[in-house]
Amino acid sequence: MASPEELSRIRTVPVRHYYSKLESRIGYRLVLGGTRHFGFYAPGSYWPFPIGKALRAMEDSLIGTLGLEKGSKVLDAGCGVGHVAIHLAEGGYRVHGIDIMDHHIAQARNNIKAKGLQANISISKGDYHYLNKFTDASFDGAYTMETFVHATEPSVAAAEFFRVIRPGGSLAMYEYDHVDFSTQPEEVSKSWTTINTYAAMPANHHFRQGVLEGILEEAGFEDVTVKDLSQNVLPMMRLFFLLAFIPYHIIAFLRLKSYFPNTVAGYEGYVYRDAVRYIAVFAKKKGLDCRRGPTKGREEASMNTVNT
Repeated sequence: MASPEELSRIRTVPVRHYYSKLESRIGYRLVLGGTRHFGFYAPGSYWPFPIGKALRAMEDSLIGTLGLEKGSKVLDAGCGVGHVAIHLAEGGYRVHGIDIMDHHIAQARNNIKAKGLQANISISKGDYHYLNKFTDASFDGAYTMETFVHATEPSVAAAEFFRVIRPGGSLAMYEYDHVDFSTQPEEVSKSWTTINTYAAMPANHHFRQGVLEGILEEAGFEDVTVKDLSQNVLPMMRLFFLLAFIPYHIIAFLRLKSYFPNTVAGYEGYVYRDAVRYIAVFAKKKGLDCRRGPTKGREEASMNTVNT
């Protein structure tokens, strides 16, 4: 029987391939400074700059959704190069980030060291489907920032989040959902199926409106709420469309879409945007925690154990 580590290596082949692509590594760095999520803008905004301010605003929205007091210990499930974790740590939170990509982990540690936040953030290699290195109820909260779409078994991952979050803790997910594609014109369904395949987002393919909420409730979470932020990310979507406009048509003409998933998503994602929502999801793990304030004590040993 395969070990969790072996299963993780197998299940993450597509997403590791996606993040290893030169287009992904260069594109995220040049356009978003290495960050891997949308920016937050006031509804009705058009101008997307400054991008850095919009990215931090989205991270502030995440903090507000989590609703945890400063000093809380939070799991960043899919931390990338650490920008979200750094913003939370600068705001007074303690963060442990996990990621499956070695080059993400190395860069995250460098970024954290450059900010002098080693005491507030720890990073380890990990797959959110398998959080067995963490004890039960060892986090005050957890979040995903456009990473749960890569889940191959979202129900398994949701159950793991529920296990490691303490009673009274919270989960925040900034992800996507969509209408039933069978009700849409064929080109819409075909486009989003292609994007989900090339960008290694199998969960997103199944996240019809209401599905993600159902997965979290089945895992045991309560008070699950969804907020539609589609209008808040529109200026950045429009920017991606403009940047991708000419390259996309060249790529499509040469039938090279599979090699440039971000360019395809930037163009077609904007064209067919009405079928998909960008959402902020909140969920609560009900129950009383006998400890006062943010988690302390036993989880420190857990963080020291996994910080390798």
